[in-house]
Amino acid sequence: MTYPRPVPDDPSAPDQVAASPRFPDVEKGILAFWKRDDTFRASVEQREGCDEWVFYDGPPFANGLPHYGHLLTGYAKDAFPRFQTMRGKQVHRRFGWDTHGLPAELEAMRQLGITEKSEIEEMGVEEFNAVARRSVLEYTGEWEDYVTRSARWVDFEDDYKTLDVDFMESVIWAFKQLHDKGLAYEGFRVLPYCWHDQTPLSNHELRMDDDVYRMRQDQSVTVTFPLVGAKAESLGLTAVRALAWTTTPWTLPTNMALAVGPDIVYAVVPAGPAGTPDAEAPDSLPRASSVQLAAEVLGSEYLIAQDLVGNYAKDLGYASADEARAAVSRTVLGRQLEGVAYDRLWDFYADSERFGTENAWQVLVADYVTTTDGTGIVHQAPAYGEEDQQVCAAAGIPVILSLDEGGRFVDTVPEVAGELWSDAGRTLTRMLKAQGRLIRQASYEHSYPHCWRCKNPLIYKAVSSWFVRVTDFRDDMVRLNQDIAWTPENVKDGQFGKWIGNARDWSISRNRFWGSPIPVWKSDDPAYPRIDVYGSLDELEADFGVRPTDLHRPFIDELTRPNPDDPTGKSTMRRIEDVLDVWFDSGSMPFAQVHYPFENREWFDEHSPADFIVEYIGQTRGWFYTLHALSTALFGRPAFSSVVSHGIVLGNDGQKMSKSLRNYPDVNEVFDRDGSDAMRWFLLASPVLRGGNLVVTEEGIREGVRQVLLPLWSTWYFFSLYANSAQPGGYEAHRDTTSDDVLDRYILARTRRLVTEVTQHMTALDSTLAAASLRDFADVLTNWYVRRSRDRFWAGTEAGDTRAFDTLHTVLETVTRVAAPLLPLVSERIWKDLTGGRSVHLEDWPEPTTCPRTTASSR
Repeated sequence: MTYPRPVPDDPSAPDQVAASPRFPDVEKGILAFWKRDDTFRASVEQREGCDEWVFYDGPPFANGLPHYGHLLTGYAKDAFPRFQTMRGKQVHRRFGWDTHGLPAELEAMRQLGITEKSEIEEMGVEEFNAVARRSVLEYTGEWEDYVTRSARWVDFEDDYKTLDVDFMESVIWAFKQLHDKGLAYEGFRVLPYCWHDQTPLSNHELRMDDDVYRMRQDQSVTVTFPLVGAKAESLGLTAVRALAWTTTPWTLPTNMALAVGPDIVYAVVPAGPAGTPDAEAPDSLPRASSVQLAAEVLGSEYLIAQDLVGNYAKDLGYASADEARAAVSRTVLGRQLEGVAYDRLWDFYADSERFGTENAWQVLVADYVTTTDGTGIVHQAPAYGEEDQQVCAAAGIPVILSLDEGGRFVDTVPEVAGELWSDAGRTLTRMLKAQGRLIRQASYEHSYPHCWRCKNPLIYKAVSSWFVRVTDFRDDMVRLNQDIAWTPENVKDGQFGKWIGNARDWSISRNRFWGSPIPVWKSDDPAYPRIDVYGSLDELEADFGVRPTDLHRPFIDELTRPNPDDPTGKSTMRRIEDVLDVWFDSGSMPFAQVHYPFENREWFDEHSPADFIVEYIGQTRGWFYTLHALSTALFGRPAFSSVVSHGIVLGNDGQKMSKSLRNYPDVNEVFDRDGSDAMRWFLLASPVLRGGNLVVTEEGIREGVRQVLLPLWSTWYFFSLYANSAQPGGYEAHRDTTSDDVLDRYILARTRRLVTEVTQHMTALDSTLAAASLRDFADVLTNWYVRRSRDRFWAGTEAGDTRAFDTLHTVLETVTRVAAPLLPLVSERIWKDLTGGRSVHLEDWPEPTTCPRTTASSR
């Protein structure tokens, strides 16, 4: 028997070719061979000295199990490097682990049975971080098994971890570089804030996933603000009650101003015959008293945007919108209202000497005010609104925080002190109603941001944070983006281009525990201010006399020294407690994984930008963004030259995959039933790598088996069956493209066309079209060539005609090389048994010129 050919050092090699193989068993045999043979390492080493093809493997969080999204991305990360390796490039595939940040902290808290940040502080940072360190590597074994079973070649032995001191040293180097360039600064700004995790988020974290914004029911209120003072009197508006609408009644205790649009026309509307819901406030409730709030109902007047009067007809005491509009007594332009004072809601912050509120409680003009909804008058709480803070700052109005880090009210608002922000709204609304300041109360459904980690609703809160001044180099990011090849192409100027074109400064500090430190030391005495920023272990050792072996808290916090700028010698330089945003870690991955600039400087400078990266579309606001931002700021070049931004893998019901809904087939069950190649083919042949979404179904996975795997194997079985029986002992076919038989000429020409097409598509990072070409070829090979050539194989070689055998041998040997990146396991088995060679993945990519030129009949 000639086939399968004897394969040295491969105990998994079969004695005969199975007519109906069980593909998972075939795959396990190949995986065992690869492990024993160390085929992956050989594939890298044999290209030593060749041009390198660099791709960055985005590090996953290591404290959770992989899912379909990782599977899809992993297949792409494997297929294109296999292709480039066969094309003669050396492709290192170093695996990495993302080990810092809240995902690790939350897992550590779960293991410790604690839920509050204060509990971490009580137990001590050192003990907590030790648990976090262990937790992030808990699933590395499962990850290695999963990656290996999916036939993905990566280097686990030379992996990198963001917790390694070399990686972290490169990270603090990057921070110092930004600081030295004036691109890192400390500020006090309103940011998205997770009260549960007690830390701010970056704006880009709110745009990564579709489920960050979810529909939420909130209580909205419309409140009255009586106008007072000399300017109100000059405009004839004394005691007219401005109406302001808000969906965040919990922010009303820190109301510091009202905002109006400069060109919006505002109407004064007297209370209608049905009256309004204003009522006298009980003496027991705190309220402003500069105006008699309990004016007779029929004598009250209200200020509201003229275009919105009809929306409040019933609330103002009118039967219809037309009746309310007809009752307008006079109008005033928004810009005329600037500087008009009003009666504050409560006296919580009335002590201007203590709180600096001497300029508060006046009407301000802001361009962002519209008449889309509400009243056209916007309540301003500068501690809890980004635009509020900017508008109020320009008027000299301070930011006053009424919430602590955990989102609970502080003692300055005694009526709700200790209450969570989301609970306090009900109490405050009752207070407003009792005071006669509540005009309307309604449920309001709107899209609202939630924390991508703990899933709780976020608030916006003024916090002290360190920022990367992205706005200073935003134009450079836009320009350099034009040098990047995007798949799908529309992402370049679409989702990614628009995002970076409007990028804001990036908040990079987190007041947490487990992460790369912000390498900033400050004097602990404001009388002798000094800031030192460090960018290396050498610099730290020079100033503190100790070379750190661990840059994590609390060890890094223990490095202190006397303040050189303090002549009294009493103040001390201490590190600020914040750690860096975990996205700063992953954005530093290209240079930090090689310990740049302390090692491998020449290699990195020569091999940056990377040739290829791939992740799902949400990373346009995540990893793609942080890579591009840091590379632009630090090196003035893109971090990558080609990127695939694939779509989302959905459950069989078209919804996001959910363990509780069980709306997707279990990965391991698919591997055990259909095999990894079937799953790989299903994912890489689909439009998902072109940016479309993909519904995962068992039928879809099995379709690939029927369309490609079985036809290729059936052809191989057909060839081996007849080659083995062609003559005594079988016929050992060889490569030959010289046959003049029309069928042979046709299939060889189609093979040439296949090689040409797949080469073009894989070079363009388009596995969808590459798979389509291979699928079409498999159909032609089995249903046209083999079917029409059967009698030639039945005749055997008795007449001395071996052309059919040699041609089919040539085609199979070529097509298995072409299929190797897309079907690495089954292709390996067929190629090895056909040729007796070591591995198809150690072969060169076929050249189309080795087959006859395409003829008209093969088009």
